[in-house]
Amino acid sequence: MLTLEGATVRFGARAVLDAVDLEVAEHEIVCVLGPSGSGKSTLLRTVAGLQALDAGRVLLAGADQAGVPVHRRGVGLMFQDHQLFPQKDVAGNVAFGPRMHGVPKDERAARVEELLDLVGLPGAGRRAVAALSGGEQQRVALARALAPRPRLLMLDEPLGQLDRGLRERLVVELRALFGRLGTTVLAVTHDQGEAFALADRVVVMRDGRIVRSGTPAEVWQRPDSEFTARFLGFGNVVAATVSGTAARTVWGRIPVPEGSPQGERKLLVRPAGVRPAAPGEGLPCRVESRTFRGHHVSVVLRPADGPPLEAEFPLGRMPEEGAEMPVAFRAEEVVVLEGD
Repeated sequence: MLTLEGATVRFGARAVLDAVDLEVAEHEIVCVLGPSGSGKSTLLRTVAGLQALDAGRVLLAGADQAGVPVHRRGVGLMFQDHQLFPQKDVAGNVAFGPRMHGVPKDERAARVEELLDLVGLPGAGRRAVAALSGGEQQRVALARALAPRPRLLMLDEPLGQLDRGLRERLVVELRALFGRLGTTVLAVTHDQGEAFALADRVVVMRDGRIVRSGTPAEVWQRPDSEFTARFLGFGNVVAATVSGTAARTVWGRIPVPEGSPQGERKLLVRPAGVRPAAPGEGLPCRVESRTFRGHHVSVVLRPADGPPLEAEFPLGRMPEEGAEMPVAFRAEEVVVLEGD
């Protein structure tokens, strides 16, 4: 459905998009994830035709989009701030795209009714936009973007202005809705939880380049680089010398999975891989702090040497702050990283 070939955008001497290659298959949901300034929103604007390329190509269904204006690309856009028309009611907002495409009035009305049902707002057509909650406005914006039957729907931080509970509910609803409609989706977000819940494939960007791409499970289990690991929230990253199935680190000897890359590397130890050791064994640590995370407690441990370690403990087995405890490591929760 979508192909980017060497897509490059420069702002002065800086490449905001740096020779990006990306493909999105029909009916696939791809979420582009990255910190502010990584180029993800510029990528979206480039596909939409809102930002000109300095080099490379954008193809939709195999057709080069060079010179094709926004309204002729057949893509739908949904922005973080909704950008609804305040002077129009809900139905007027949703009907805007079909009206611009010359769809007859009766067909427009049927499409509006169909979409409002789909997004969970049946019978809301005559409501004023200003009277809607943030979540309801989000649903109207989605219905408006879907109304012209775009071949590609693009979402820019679609749930960024909503509270956490509502975001978590809506992202599940969105994935189910896109599945029912067979919609092809390209979304950008800085929220990894949102991306992992919504996407068939996650693409991580850094400084205008794609540094990791894979299913949510693949990216989470094997972040590949220190940047990706830290961006996903993992703090237990340390320099290591890997030899066979063990690594030498400032935290001592840590087991690694068979087949891990060898030599001088960076090592990621997931918090679930830090476990209590028998007295007199393992790495001596002091419990520095505890944070409740709902189903577990996140514990920061301070070893005598090296950076602190984050560990996870069940609620009923959390150690006391200030307690001394030795820890060991589970190889299945250790990842040998291959890049910076």
